Amino acid sequence: MTSTEDFTRLADPYRRELLVHCYRMLGSVHDAEDTVQETYLQAWRAYDGFEGRSSLRTWLYRIATRACLKALERGRRRPLPHGLGGPPGDPAEPLAEPSGEILWLEPFPTPAQAVDERQTTRLALIAALQHLQPRQRAVLIMRDVLMWRANEVADLLDISTAAVNSLLQRARAHVGDLSQDDVVEPADPIAISTVERLMKAFENSDNAGLMRLLTDDAVWEMPPIPTWFTGPGDIGRFLASLWCVAPENVKFVRTTANDQPAIAWWQRHHEGGPYQAHCIQVLTVTARGIIHAVSFMDPSLFPVFGLPPTK
Repeated sequence: MTSTEDFTRLADPYRRELLVHCYRMLGSVHDAEDTVQETYLQAWRAYDGFEGRSSLRTWLYRIATRACLKALERGRRRPLPHGLGGPPGDPAEPLAEPSGEILWLEPFPTPAQAVDERQTTRLALIAALQHLQPRQRAVLIMRDVLMWRANEVADLLDISTAAVNSLLQRARAHVGDLSQDDVVEPADPIAISTVERLMKAFENSDNAGLMRLLTDDAVWEMPPIPTWFTGPGDIGRFLASLWCVAPENVKFVRTTANDQPAIAWWQRHHEGGPYQAHCIQVLTVTARGIIHAVSFMDPSLFPVFGLPPTK
C-alpha cells in the first residue's frame, strides 16, 4: 500500500469531526469546508514525515486549528443581526438594506444521529464564539468541547500552560452560561409538533397561530438583513406584511441544523414557475415555545444541506 493510500485510509474517518471543529472556529460552513481541504492537503504533503509522537487524529487537529487561526487573522467575525449591538427593529419602519460588508454567521447541517455534536454546534454557542479573539476561541473549543489537556493546547499554540488557563478563564467569562438545558432536540415530539404548526401557520397565512408559538422574549432575525425583532407583538406586526405570498407558492421541508430543528423554504414568484431556494430557518425550541428563529436567506446553503436549489 502506498503512503497516499495509507494516509487516505487512516485520515478520512476524521474528516467529518474536523469539519465540525473548523465550523466552530470559523462560523461558516463554506470556510470550514475550504479549511478542511487545506488541512488534508497539508497533512498529505507532510505525511511521510509524521513520526507518530501523537495520534494521527491529534496531528490533524493541530493542522486544522492552525489553519483556522491563520484564516481568522485575515478575516472578520461572523455575527447574527442581534449581535451587532443595535436595538431591535420597529415593524412600522422599512427593513435595513442588506450589507455586503458584513460576513454573517452560517448554519451547519447536523444529522440527528450525530450524538457527539449535540449542544456543541448550537447557534447560541457558535454566535458567542464569534465575539472571542481567535486564540480565546481556540482555547475554549479545545478545552471545553474537545476536552484537551491544558499542556496539549499550550503545545499547539506555542504558549505556556498558564497562558492557556488565562485565555480560558477570560473566554468563559465572556461567553457565560450557554448550556440551554431547556432547549429540546430536533427529534423531540415538542420540536416536531412546533415545527409542523409553524409550517402550517406559514401555509395558511395564520399570523395569530404563529404568534402563539413564540415566547414573550422570542427573537426573529433574517441575515443578511440587519434588522431584527423581539417579542411576539413586534414579530407578528412585521410578519403581517409578508402574508401576501399565496400558500401554493411556497414549499417547506423539515430538516436539522446546529443540532436544532430547522425548515427549508422554497418560494416561486409566478404561477407555473419553479420553486426557488429562499431560506434555511433555524429554530431554538423549548417547551414554552420558539425562543429564537433565524432565517438564513442564502440559497448557496441548500446544497450544503443536501437540498435542491429548485423544486
